[in-house]
Amino acid sequence: YRLAEEGPADIRIGNVASDLGIVTGSGEVTFSLESGSDYLKIDNITGELSTTERRIDREKLPQCQMIFDENECFLDFEVSVIGPSQSWVDLFEGRVIILDINDNTPTFPSPVLTLTVEENRPVGTLYLLPTATDRDFGRNGIERYELLQEPSVFELQVADTLDGEKQPQLIVKGALDREQRDSYELSLRVRDGGDPARSSQAILRVLITDVNDNSPRFEKSIYEADLAENSSPGTPILQLRATDLDVGVNGQIEYVFGAATESVRRLLRLDENSGWLSVLHRIDREEVNQLRFTVMARDRGQPPKTDKATVVLNIRDENDNVPTIDIRKIGRIPLRDGVASVAEDVLVDTPIALVQVSDRDQGENGVVTCTVVGDVPFQLKPASEGEGEPQNKRKYFLHTSAPLDYEAVRDYNVVIVAVDSGSPSLSSNNSLLVRVGDTNDNPPVFSQAVLEVSFPENNLPGERVATVVATDADSGKNAEITYSLEASPLSSEAPGSIFSIDPDSGDVSVQAVLDREQRDTYEFQVTARDKGVPSLQGSTTVVVRVADRNDNEPRFMQDVFTFYVKENLQPNSPVGMVTVMDFDKGRNAELSLSIQPGDHDQAAGIFSIENDTGTIFSTVSFDREQQTSYTFKVKAVDGGEPPRSATATVSLFVMDENDNAPTVTFPSNSSYTVLPPSSNMRTVVATVVATDADTGLNADLNYSIVGGNPFKLFEIDPASGVVSLVGKLAPKHYGLHRLVVQVNDSGQPPQSTTALLHVFVNESLSNATVVESQVARSLHTPLAQDIAGDPSYELSKQRLSIVIGVVAGIMTVILLILVVVMARYCRSKGKHGYEAGKKDHEDFFTPQQHDKAKKPKKDKKGKKGKQPLYSSIVTVEASKPNGQRYDSVNEKLSDSPGMGRYRSVNGGPGSPDLARHYKSSSPLPTVQLHPQSPTAGKKHQAVQDLPPANTFVGAGDNIS
Repeated sequence: YRLAEEGPADIRIGNVASDLGIVTGSGEVTFSLESGSDYLKIDNITGELSTTERRIDREKLPQCQMIFDENECFLDFEVSVIGPSQSWVDLFEGRVIILDINDNTPTFPSPVLTLTVEENRPVGTLYLLPTATDRDFGRNGIERYELLQEPSVFELQVADTLDGEKQPQLIVKGALDREQRDSYELSLRVRDGGDPARSSQAILRVLITDVNDNSPRFEKSIYEADLAENSSPGTPILQLRATDLDVGVNGQIEYVFGAATESVRRLLRLDENSGWLSVLHRIDREEVNQLRFTVMARDRGQPPKTDKATVVLNIRDENDNVPTIDIRKIGRIPLRDGVASVAEDVLVDTPIALVQVSDRDQGENGVVTCTVVGDVPFQLKPASEGEGEPQNKRKYFLHTSAPLDYEAVRDYNVVIVAVDSGSPSLSSNNSLLVRVGDTNDNPPVFSQAVLEVSFPENNLPGERVATVVATDADSGKNAEITYSLEASPLSSEAPGSIFSIDPDSGDVSVQAVLDREQRDTYEFQVTARDKGVPSLQGSTTVVVRVADRNDNEPRFMQDVFTFYVKENLQPNSPVGMVTVMDFDKGRNAELSLSIQPGDHDQAAGIFSIENDTGTIFSTVSFDREQQTSYTFKVKAVDGGEPPRSATATVSLFVMDENDNAPTVTFPSNSSYTVLPPSSNMRTVVATVVATDADTGLNADLNYSIVGGNPFKLFEIDPASGVVSLVGKLAPKHYGLHRLVVQVNDSGQPPQSTTALLHVFVNESLSNATVVESQVARSLHTPLAQDIAGDPSYELSKQRLSIVIGVVAGIMTVILLILVVVMARYCRSKGKHGYEAGKKDHEDFFTPQQHDKAKKPKKDKKGKKGKQPLYSSIVTVEASKPNGQRYDSVNEKLSDSPGMGRYRSVNGGPGSPDLARHYKSSSPLPTVQLHPQSPTAGKKHQAVQDLPPANTFVGAGDNIS
């Protein structure tokens, strides 16, 4: 049988029974696998031969390891055919040939293959390459080799060996130069002949080996460097570098001096391995400024190859030489032993010496800067401006830069410093002593341009005032001075009549007696002249200030000072100022002021005075009503020795201020006046009398009624305060009237006082207690609430109008509903119904005249009589009947115990007296007014429980 390797389990191989010609199906003949059961199995009944679950790998079968023939790899097995009840047994041998599949990839022995090739090998040289292996064989084995990215210098060739294998070979196709390229990396791939084909690849690294075919080469043919002179031995200078493209000994280079002088070999050292050139001994640029020689580089191949280079070494200058300074004479100015003599009057910028500076160094190290140090009037200037002058050798003139002054400085030590431009710089110095000769070039000079002298007045003639001294910076005759007096440029007055001066010493004396109060300053000029040729002079101004002596007493501007001040001025306020002067000066004119009491000590402790300004202050507040004027003295004392003094009188009058309100002396608020109702117009009711403690307009009073006169019954005369009746009295006016009278003065701002005038309008005063009670209650009633006559009079009329209107409305409605029937019923009711009270109505305040015999009758037109229906209702109102209010006063009234009960009474014809009504006591329900009753602005009514018809039935004092 034939079976491909690597197949899955249960692959049918063949039918042994069919191949042996044995009929199966009855179950009498069975099959059994006696060997080869590792990879094979057989069905006992059908004889079907198949694979087991163990995978067959041809390359791993021991019997196939070295077998390369496709038909030589097989598995042997044995099958026994067993008869019924094993009555017979036949044994058969079989073989399964394992067929190869392409399940292995060809591989190289290493992923990187290395091949060494010498450079310069001839074209066509062949090199064998390692072969790859493939566990498969036949057409699944290795079929071909190939180079990927084949370079131009190599080519792959595959040869067939005698045993049928493929041998890869590498052939040189071009020139190989290791110095150009020392290695190549190629990709070598091997592929088998399976389907699909398998392949692998390895890196083929070709290394090119060296031969001595290159000479050393310097990086450059000429090496040039700068070397600082005086460099210490061992200092590296430069490194010569040569390269050899060869490797190994062929590329090893050594360096040696070529054509070089003995001085080069003595001063320099060359390292043969590294090529470093260094200092062997110190080099001085001033002796050798350049070294030029050759250096050779050679390899160690056989034969050796060489190259050479030129070295130019420039010795760089170092700043190792200090500048030198030489000072010599120039022109006619003598210079000996370092000393030059120069007159002080030489012109500025005069050359006095020649200075030559030089430096042995080169370049910047030899560039010298020369200067004069110190604060001296000399400077250096180049002697020539030529461009060809060497930088390290220069000449200068020493010039004067400022005027010379013998009097200021007689000798100058001129130090000249020369500094080169090296780093670090070097310097040197030389000095010249310049001696200045004197000339008369300085005038006499005073220490002060203006000399001020203080000299006391009342002097004695001939006294020395001052000494003036001038100095001259010159010497000898040029410094001898004489003094003289001259008039000041600001004054043409000659000082000789008053002052004199000593020409040698400069002492100034006064020849007259000075009086400061007449003249306090004298000014003149003192001139000083030297004795030089020509003579020079200087001057100063002398100012003589005449000093004061205490020879004048203080003086007030007035003997008597009069001041007017307002009363009520705040304490410590100024009330006046005195002026005093003293003709003296300084401490003699420093005045001390004080208050001196008058004859009656009026000013004691009340006034003080400020010393600096002369301002007088009061320590109290003035009250004109207490005292109208003050008189005292002020004393001034100066500070001289002995002190002098003076006095002046001060009169102070207090001016009135409106600080008192008018005072009402009559009437008192609790009093009242009775006014009969029959009084005529212009009847004088009362006179308000008031006084004012102020004077003038502040005491000019005017009167006005500001409240309690709602009916305009009264008026007051603004000037006299007389209150007159100007309106006609009516029944509603009966009762108490409270007039609020205001008294104003004419001051600014005005002050006022309010008083109450009570007027009781009635025929007589039979019950004074009740009136007094009303007056007492008025005092607690706010002034904004008017108290004037009967307060319920208008209210009764208002109620009557309301009742009439209501009844008329009801009757109108009834007539509209039941015109005829209800008209008769209403008339019957009008004849037999109740009549509102049989008693005459009495107002609470105002008595009404009634006839007891008369009864109220209805008008034919249905109108009611004059008597109100609700005459027995008592109403107490805390506000005015007409609703007016005053906000100026908010007071309370306390009820008098005697006014605790009120009732409605029937007044007879001859009973107009209200006092009688107040005293009667009726069994009618009472109204108790409590002291805690609310104040003005709220209205309270106290009404007894009334029948439904709000009417009273009965006669006399009984009400039912």
